[in-house]
Amino acid sequence: MQRLTLGLKRPWALVALIAFTIVAGLWADRVHGWAGQAIVSLLVWAELSLLCYRLPRALGERLIACVWISGGGEIIASLIWGLYDYQFGNVPLFVPPGHALLYLGGLLIAERLPRRAGSVGPYLVLLVSAPVVAWLAYTGMDGFSLPLFAIFAAFVLFAPEKRLYATMFMVALAMELYGTAVGNWTWREHVRGTPFDTLNPPLAAGAFYCMLDWAVNLHIRIRQRLRGGTVPAAPATIPAG
Repeated sequence: MQRLTLGLKRPWALVALIAFTIVAGLWADRVHGWAGQAIVSLLVWAELSLLCYRLPRALGERLIACVWISGGGEIIASLIWGLYDYQFGNVPLFVPPGHALLYLGGLLIAERLPRRAGSVGPYLVLLVSAPVVAWLAYTGMDGFSLPLFAIFAAFVLFAPEKRLYATMFMVALAMELYGTAVGNWTWREHVRGTPFDTLNPPLAAGAFYCMLDWAVNLHIRIRQRLRGGTVPAAPATIPAG
């Protein structure tokens, strides 16, 4: 199966850079208003562009696909569906490349998990999260996480990229907690068009990254078919371990 980042040098330094970029960028966006948002957008796009230039081509193409797919998803989720609102009512330009950076960070972490942790960890995340999600749904505080968690569980149980999905579930939750605490965006209390209320943020928001990885894999497979290349039997990012 495809291993996208195992040949990279100093992977943990890159993880640290991604974490710093997200934390500092969201802080600057919140504290310095429109000027901060413009500067952060320029820097994040420059960072991702440099990474795509220097990383292996297959990984760079995946990150570029992630940018455009997540950008479309943001327009639908925030501006059309109204799940959450950014502080200025827009979708900041740094958000799509920021999704790609977080996705890259998840790949770097997941592919380096010890084999035993990679085998057991995803199921442990499911077991620990399930009763919390069920309780939040039962009390009505976060019913939206119930269908999101079902999507996450389906990916962990049936898809080959178990380590990536469990990793992204956790790191996305950490980013959501930070971003909503700082005030970069706010999830609306009621999910429009559904009977669900939700927290700010919903516990299972990381499920969106499972769908993002699926969409990126689908995009890559379609491109390979159009090029006449060999297509793997199923989308595969990380061995199930």
